[in-house]
Amino acid sequence: MVNERDMLLRRLSSAQFAAWETHMYLDTHPNDMAAMAIMRKYDKRAAELRAEFERKYGPLSPMDNYGEMSFEWLNSPWPWDNGTEVEC
Repeated sequence: MVNERDMLLRRLSSAQFAAWETHMYLDTHPNDMAAMAIMRKYDKRAAELRAEFERKYGPLSPMDNYGEMSFEWLNSPWPWDNGTEVEC
C-alpha cells in the first residue's frame, strides 16, 4: 500500500523525469519553443512538489537546509525499516 509520502515522492520523480527528458530533447532541438514551454512547466511542477514534500516531511538532501549541511533526511525510514526493500 502506497502512503501519501510515497505518492508525493513518485509524483516529484515523474515531474523531474519529464523535465530532464525534455531538457535532453532540447539539446538537439534548441529552437523548439513548444518543448521549451513544456520543460519549464515540468520544472515548475517539480519545484512545487519538492517544496510541498519538504514542507510536510523535511529536506530531501543534506543541502536542502538553505545551503547549510543538514542530515535531518537521515531520520526518514530506510527501505529495510518499513518492509519495502527493493529486490535487486
